[in-house]
Amino acid sequence: MTRWGILGTGKIARTFAEALKGNESSQLIAIGSRTAEKAQAFAEEFGIERAYSSYEELTKDDSLDIIYIATPMSCHHKDALLCLEHGRNVLCEKTLALNADQAQEMFSLAKEKDLFFMEAMWMKLRPTFMKVKQWVQDGRIGKVQFIKADFNNYVPYDAKDRLFRADCGGGALLDMGVYPLTLVLSLLGETEDIFTRAHIGKDGVDISNTIILTYPDGCYASTSSGFEVQGRNNAVISGDKGSIVIGDFFFCSAECTLYDMEGNTIEDRVFPPEINGYEYEIREAERCLAEGLKESTIIPHEDTLAVMRLMDRCRKEWGMTFPDEQTPTE
Repeated sequence: MTRWGILGTGKIARTFAEALKGNESSQLIAIGSRTAEKAQAFAEEFGIERAYSSYEELTKDDSLDIIYIATPMSCHHKDALLCLEHGRNVLCEKTLALNADQAQEMFSLAKEKDLFFMEAMWMKLRPTFMKVKQWVQDGRIGKVQFIKADFNNYVPYDAKDRLFRADCGGGALLDMGVYPLTLVLSLLGETEDIFTRAHIGKDGVDISNTIILTYPDGCYASTSSGFEVQGRNNAVISGDKGSIVIGDFFFCSAECTLYDMEGNTIEDRVFPPEINGYEYEIREAERCLAEGLKESTIIPHEDTLAVMRLMDRCRKEWGMTFPDEQTPTE
């Protein structure tokens, strides 16, 4: 059994706790919060034996094999460093950090401490995404020529909502745009040629954006994310021999379909989650720990950094920074 602790008691922490409780190889034994009341309430809800009233207390628990960080994005950097300094392996919720420099510091400390560290980019571990990558790698659609991926959810403006708050690492890019960009870079890799525009709201964060990536071989990708409209949020990968469509809300979709050039369905696959979808990142982290790996072969550090570098470039073009943040790395 892998012994887990969770740092943070918000919505995402509850979803992750449900996955842990339903996963046979996992044991959730500790929760850390900034208040004793929240920690105790969370512990009672999920039957956790130890509730800590500070994050530091949690990180000092030597019985833990790994800690899952479930705090807001603006806190990931300091919370991860705290865990690593106390010798804890870490699975950190996406988006890993505010910028590539922060992410690199986290990875460097993990390497120095000889600890496992992984971004919890659950999309890359879901069976649907893995099937899509397999189809592409097997040449089922030929050479990829175009990728379209969008993530737009209408969210009414609320100045208190973390999505609109720069001090919480808000904005569409880091919260939603990270998914389509991860999809594109997973299939096409990095490129120097990008075009991007964003609508920056009155709170200083992007409330919608679009990014176009072009590659030397002629293929290109188009992504968008935002809070201003409600989209279908699917993804289409087009090649010179066919195409693949990942269903609505592609980043957590259970369905993917392979088509030929005439639009005929060649294969249609559905992969319902066994628990709630978070079980796959849990199992990958546990696999890595069992095999003594310090980073995942599916979500390696360099892949996370590539996405962070791209988002830094976009924000630099938009003139968008977060409080107390250095200028995003170009």
